[in-house]
This record gives sequence, structure tokens and C-alpha cells, in this order.
Amino acid sequence: MNKGNEKKWYHLFSRKLVFISVAILVLAVTTGFVSYESTKTDLTIVADGQTKEFSSHAENVRDALSDFGIHVTKHDLVSPGLDADLKSGMTIEWTPAHEITYTKNGQTVTEWSTARTVKQFLNDHHLSLTAHDRVSPSVDTLLKDTKTINVQKAFSVLLTEGKKKSKKVWTTSTTVVDLLKKQHIKVGKEDRVEPSLDADVTDGMKVNVISVKKTTDVVEERTPFKTVTHKDGSLEKGEKKVIHPGKKGKIAKKYKVTLENGKEVSRELKDTKTLKKSKDEVVAIGTKSSADVSGESTHSPTVSRGTKSEGRELLVTSTAYSESCAGCTGRTSTGIDLRANPNMKVIAVDPSVIPLGSKVYVEGYGYAIAGDTGGAIKGNRIDVFFSSESRCSDWGRRQVRVKIID
Repeated sequence: MNKGNEKKWYHLFSRKLVFISVAILVLAVTTGFVSYESTKTDLTIVADGQTKEFSSHAENVRDALSDFGIHVTKHDLVSPGLDADLKSGMTIEWTPAHEITYTKNGQTVTEWSTARTVKQFLNDHHLSLTAHDRVSPSVDTLLKDTKTINVQKAFSVLLTEGKKKSKKVWTTSTTVVDLLKKQHIKVGKEDRVEPSLDADVTDGMKVNVISVKKTTDVVEERTPFKTVTHKDGSLEKGEKKVIHPGKKGKIAKKYKVTLENGKEVSRELKDTKTLKKSKDEVVAIGTKSSADVSGESTHSPTVSRGTKSEGRELLVTSTAYSESCAGCTGRTSTGIDLRANPNMKVIAVDPSVIPLGSKVYVEGYGYAIAGDTGGAIKGNRIDVFFSSESRCSDWGRRQVRVKIID
């Protein structure tokens, strides 16, 4: 064999040898790996609700979970226990614990829980919810997705709105104003709420919304008339006769009225306006005594005789009139019927000078009664009565003295 062939054969042999060595090594490794894997324990791990198959050379549950990549805390829940020996086909359940701040009706507690959802957490705490209770976040929320749980238990309140019938409502509101808002009750500016809007709501509380309205009421009222009396010598003493009937006046009173639930609770007078004035009633008071005033008729009233020096004396301008004069009615302002008593001696006077009903003595005329008035009789002026126009003409206009007897 020449050197060239020898060299070629050597290289071929070397390559085969390397190949065989590698094959042997791979076979050894593979055999070892298969042998290693075949000694692992097959497990089922349920981690936080997720199921996975896993194999481990660990001797107990703690090491198996560690191999799986789970760090177990003292608050977590593991079944079976961490020190339990592994067995082929074993199922290991790991439920992680979450730190939760739990608030119930204002009281707050922080604790660890292995519940998976908010609903499960509440069940673990034996807390049942009604349709009126409120929980935040929702009961379907995963506990790992929240740090806090807020539960507001509803309680009953007796609510009365205006004149409506009282009703029992369930609420989680903490203040009266929030309660009314959630019940869609609007409170007017003048309305009153008992207790106040900022009061705390408690179980069994009575809340009353009182509707308050303020309005204006105008009331018309009659006003009484005054009675003015005058002495009348033609009437028996003690007898009364209405000369001019009185008339009541009318006023309008403006009130500010407060209504609560439609019922008036207060009324305040704000203004008074006169719509019609009242008219005084004029009443003649009889002063006639048993002695008649001297005159031509036996039916005419009499006055007591006296001397010319008795009483107050006036100098007046005198004219005369009869019951048939223009504009005369035949009846005096004090009610004396001149047509029925044509011989009666009566004078018309200004009541501010000579009081009506006074007994007087008129110079040239005699004793008479101041029983009439007249539109032109003002101040120191009188009008004497005669039953005929001729006697009025004879009297004319003259200055006379008048003495007031009574």
C-alpha cells in the first residue's frame, strides 16, 4: 500500500471513529435524560383556579410548588399541606391570599382572604345582601383586582312628602339631603324639612317634607258707621227717631298668608285700603216735656217759659220760609212734619251756632224749637217757619235777637 492510500484510509477511519464516539455520547445522554425524566412524579396543580399538569423530582408539596414557580405565603391556602409527600397523580391546589380593606357602614377592617371573588368574600363573612344594599366593587369582581370592598347595608325610613301618605323606604344614604335626592323629591326654597337636610339618616327615622307656600289674600270687610244724636223737642222725652240712616263703609285688607301642606298656619296684615267711606247715622232724641211750646196749634211742642235774660243771647240775621218753598220737602232735618203741624214754631239754624233740638226765644217770633237746617243757613243766621207765603213775605229780612233757653 502506497503512502497516499494509507493517508486516505487513516482520515476515513478517524472520521468514523469521531462519529461513533458522538453517537455513543448522544445515546448515553439520551438514556440518562430518559432515565431522569422517568423518575419524576406526575402532578396536577390548580393555581388560583387554573389547572396545569406538572412533573417534579420534589419530595413534598412545598418544593413542588417552588419548582412550579409559586411562592407560598403564610396567608395562602394549600391542599394538601406543604409538608405532604408527593404521590404520582396527586392534585395540589394553591389559592393565593389577598390583603383586603373591608368597610361596612363606616367601620373599616383590613385582613387577608383567599376568596376568589367579592361575592365569595362576603359569603365567607356570612354577609347576605338584599336588593336595597350596595356593594362596591360588584360581587363578580375578582379579589385580586381590588384592594377594597365597601358594603352599605340599607335601612328603613318613614318618609312623608307634603299631603301624601307616609311610606316606608329603604336607603343607604347617610344624610337626609342625599335620601331625598335618591327618592327624586325636590325641596322648594320655602319648604321645610324635618329633620334638617344635613342631619344623619338612622334606621327607623321619620323624615317629613313640608310644602310651604306664601300667597297674598285680599279680603273686603264692612266698616261700621257712627251714630250722631241731636235733641228734638218735637219728640217725647226718651223717644228716638232716625233722621238719616247710617251706611256702612267698605275696606280691603291685604294679607300675607303662609300655607303648610295646603293648610293656613299664619296670616299677616300688610295693607288696608278704603273702598267706600261710611256715613253717620243721625238720630233725633226726644226732649219734649209736659209743657208745650207756645204756638197757634195745640199739637205743637212747647218750651218752658222763661225771661229774656235766661241762656245765651245772639244777634242774628233772620229770614222766613214755609213748607211749600222751592226745594222744601215739608219735613225738617230732625224729622218734624211741617205739613202736619202748620202752626208749630220751628227755626232753621246752623248747628255749630245753635244746637239742633234747642229751645229758643226769637225776638218778634216767640218761643220755638231749633229743629231744621238749610244750605244757606250758616253762622249767625236763622230761618223762621210760617205756614203761609204771605206771612213769610211780611217777615222779610231783619236783625233779631235769639236767646237759647235749653
